[in-house]
Amino acid sequence: MENWNFLTLEKPFLEYQTTEQMGKVGQLLSHPLELKAALKLKLFRKPLFAEAESEKTPELKRCHELLKLTSRSFASVIMELHPELRNAVAIFYLVLRALDTVEDDMTIDPKIKIPLLREFDTKLELEEWSFDGNSPTEKDRDVLVDFTAILKEFHKLKPEYQKVIKEITHKMGNGMADYILDENFNLNGLQSVKDYDLYCHYVAGLVGDGLTQLLVLANFSSKDLYEENVHLYEDMGLFLQKTNIIRDYAEDLEDGRSFWPKEIWSLYAEKLSDFAKPEHTQQGIYCINHLVLNAMSHIQSVLHFLASVHEQSSFQFCAIPQVMAIATLSLVFANPKVLHENVKIRKGTTCYLILKSRTLRGCVEIFQYYLRDIKKRVTVEDPSYLKINIQIAKIEQFIESMYQEQLPAGVKPKETPIYKKVMDRSEYDAKVAVTEEDEEFKFNIGFTIFLTVIAAIYFAYK
Repeated sequence: MENWNFLTLEKPFLEYQTTEQMGKVGQLLSHPLELKAALKLKLFRKPLFAEAESEKTPELKRCHELLKLTSRSFASVIMELHPELRNAVAIFYLVLRALDTVEDDMTIDPKIKIPLLREFDTKLELEEWSFDGNSPTEKDRDVLVDFTAILKEFHKLKPEYQKVIKEITHKMGNGMADYILDENFNLNGLQSVKDYDLYCHYVAGLVGDGLTQLLVLANFSSKDLYEENVHLYEDMGLFLQKTNIIRDYAEDLEDGRSFWPKEIWSLYAEKLSDFAKPEHTQQGIYCINHLVLNAMSHIQSVLHFLASVHEQSSFQFCAIPQVMAIATLSLVFANPKVLHENVKIRKGTTCYLILKSRTLRGCVEIFQYYLRDIKKRVTVEDPSYLKINIQIAKIEQFIESMYQEQLPAGVKPKETPIYKKVMDRSEYDAKVAVTEEDEEFKFNIGFTIFLTVIAAIYFAYK
């Protein structure tokens, strides 16, 4: 098996540049490790569970079409889930996407929007329902126009899955309505860190709540993941949402929205918009780093959650967004471009992370790599310098407690709950390692044949 050592990766893996700076092909050619990952992902990696086209009803086909219309990358991950949860997660996503499409459309009269959001979960009890009140330019309006297809498939799900989806839809719809009616939020944005956490709870924490319930009901995770570890799935959602909020500063500012909490940004500027001005760039960077510090407080829970997921396709479904988030968090850290544009990790980096995050060990190494990169780049002048170093040290200590591999000779590991979960998960990782070895072997054979053909052509015409 190839040695995926993130500690000795070539420096270009973390060069910070937006995708517009060079074409995708150019990016891959200039980053060999990412090129290799892209080729392996495209040519040699096989999905764990293939779709059975013959078993699809017209309504299910339409649901899959809607998935691809709303998020092609997310749709591909959902389609690779275990059949037990594939349709449940797909319908869950589409219902929440429909809800978000109502909330996000500013052309809908509040007198229509507020009751619709609060009662949206009741629409799931109907056999047929649709809504065509969105603006013609609303990109996801088809999800509401064709909502009857979603309802048909929703009613085919197990009753316990339906209950979860309906419950989360109710909570999220009412949370959205509350924020629309909150004049202080609409005028001044989020004020305290507590407000920040609550907002992220409604837009992301609740999604983690629902998905975790589905995992436990399907017996795809440890039984204690939901009832006894509420903070774990909450932190999973908050880590993703906070990363997106930090990254989207310029885009949100342009749209007249504000999601950075005043309790943090007011430490560095009088107005949130000041960070976009050249003379406030350094203070803007300090603010970004402070927000990154806040997001890092959720990482231990993320790793604990991942160690609790057993079924492989579900593990990958949960892991991929989290490793993308830590890569993005490292990208935005101390990055002045965040104050002026939306930055993204490279496509090749995405391929690399997808392949490596198939095991818990791989996920841990990804987090360690990016955390150490952040630690390396934080300056002594940064007001958050000490706290960032302390937080990273805490995470490193937690990771050591997960595996306990640095113990003196003759000292046995402590049978802590997280250690036991990691050991259980390691058995599943060992099976994935066989697949990784097979992919590496096939890649090497293919690459050797390619070089042989090139050499043969070269010498034939020399």
